[in-house]
Amino acid sequence: MELNEAVDFCNRWLSSWTGNKPDELIKFYSLNAFYSDPAVPEGLTGHKQILPYFKKLLAVNPKWKWEHKEIFLTEKGFNLKWKATIPIGDIVITEFGLDIVEIANAAVTRNEVYFDRTKLLKALKKSG
Repeated sequence: MELNEAVDFCNRWLSSWTGNKPDELIKFYSLNAFYSDPAVPEGLTGHKQILPYFKKLLAVNPKWKWEHKEIFLTEKGFNLKWKATIPIGDIVITEFGLDIVEIANAAVTRNEVYFDRTKLLKALKKSG
């Protein structure tokens, strides 16, 4: 994968995280993909596990926005430094994090998401 291909992929993939479109988002993942984030550190495998999680996650965060800040190509895909703007009630928080993304046949086969959830959890506690 070339850098311009990774940038194009990220632009399309990250935009599908906004607007509560889990059925669109899952199309970026291979049928047997592995996904993990701080809420599911043990990970989820395959569409049957990942899609229900995406449906819940995106339903409560329909207006968050994701953008790539830096992309570091790897042998199997790229590492992505990202910025997320997350509205929670009257509060808007900004998070930065890192994803490990592996791709085969134009689909994500592995997506590990890493970020410090401290601000996010505090904002959720205040709003809830």
